[in-house]
Amino acid sequence: MSTPMEIAEQNPMLDDTIHPHNASMDLSHQNSTESTIIPVAEPIATKTIDSSPPPCFNDNKFLVSVEVCLKPSSTARLEDVQRAVERMLEKRSMSYVDGLVLIPVEDLFLVENVERICICDTEWVKNNDVLLFWQVKPVVHAFQLTDEGPCEELGADGQPASFNEWILPAKEFDGLWESLIYESGVKQRLLRYAATALLFTQKGVDPNLVSCNRIILLHGPPGTGKTSLCKALAQKLSIRFNSRYPHCQLIEVNAHSLFSKWFSESGKLVAKLFQKIQEMVEEDNNLVFVLIDEVESLAAARKAALSGSEPSDSIRVVNALLTQMDKLKSAPNVIILTTSNITTAIDVAFVDRADIKAYVGPPTLHVRYEILRSCVEELICKGIISTFQGYDGLSIPSFSSLKEKANASEVPWFCKQLIEAAEACEGLSGRSLRKLPFLAHGSLADPYSHDPSNFLCTMIETAKREMSELPE
Repeated sequence: MSTPMEIAEQNPMLDDTIHPHNASMDLSHQNSTESTIIPVAEPIATKTIDSSPPPCFNDNKFLVSVEVCLKPSSTARLEDVQRAVERMLEKRSMSYVDGLVLIPVEDLFLVENVERICICDTEWVKNNDVLLFWQVKPVVHAFQLTDEGPCEELGADGQPASFNEWILPAKEFDGLWESLIYESGVKQRLLRYAATALLFTQKGVDPNLVSCNRIILLHGPPGTGKTSLCKALAQKLSIRFNSRYPHCQLIEVNAHSLFSKWFSESGKLVAKLFQKIQEMVEEDNNLVFVLIDEVESLAAARKAALSGSEPSDSIRVVNALLTQMDKLKSAPNVIILTTSNITTAIDVAFVDRADIKAYVGPPTLHVRYEILRSCVEELICKGIISTFQGYDGLSIPSFSSLKEKANASEVPWFCKQLIEAAEACEGLSGRSLRKLPFLAHGSLADPYSHDPSNFLCTMIETAKREMSELPE
């Protein structure tokens, strides 16, 4: 749980910030390397900053995202807010660590229009070290959430809707990206891929020479957050690229609506759906994300159909899907996001078209601890359980910080219990882990008890019970 960043007023920041349209993506430094990702905001403490920058940096600076969310009532232009935040950052010497930035009370324009300012992705560019002001070029992204909710495209003759549509960035997905915790680096990989895909198409790279289909396939067991990750990625990209694409849409395809009771009609329904998507991408300032969940239901392997184990109509669906996706390849402003629980059931031609085939697996001990940690911090924040003795009120220590302890006696008792709960949860999905604190609280003899020790002990017992009830 993050707190406002302590800002030290020292020497003014060098006037070398850049605008989003001058950078293809602000996720990496020229010499950065892949690192393990646990994208949970760490506590931001006051730092003693050496205000004399070394002479070696010049233009080789880390590009760090600064996301600025406007208040729903704000009528200010995004460009004006962006410039105001850039001026604010130029006046302050500060350390860059993931989390919230304090809005200066004397800046009436920002106070009136801005809900929050957040530093993002710093742990990806320097292995969790603190970045100082002279090492950073902040890239400011101002945005305003829409709360319209999904709009359904109604089907004909009582058929279910063929897709749901969101205008991005949507209030419904706010904070979703930060809540998803992985250890494999998949989030970093997806953001960098999307940046490259949009850059290549924007620059007009010949797809016959350098192939790029802008198709992502996330696969893995159920409950690992694949669909949520796709939605969160679309939300994040709508913020990062809003200077180039001021309008963004997420189209979630209802695959089951595309199978007709009439023989040979399913392929036509697929073509009709993609025709509507084609019309959306004709607006060159509109970025469209197409999400196909459980894509194996549409792109089933044709080999099974040819062997007689699948209806022949499924062949027409696969053929239509591949044809329509190939047509969308010519549009530079569309990204197709797909998920699958059973990759072996997907047609090999579809798998071959996917640029990224990322495996999203069950959470490791490290990730299980971080998920439970974020849940417990939320319960403390909302006053459902009391703070721990020795808890500083900022953040429960992360798993990586605990590994740095010289001996076990230095690990706080509540962290030991969280680790025990995480160990007891081996085999549970991320979805089940998020339910565990709720189930544990429901098992308390006194639901109005705020005792954190009793709650953690109950959560360990609940985890063991949930594991024992898993089907063989």
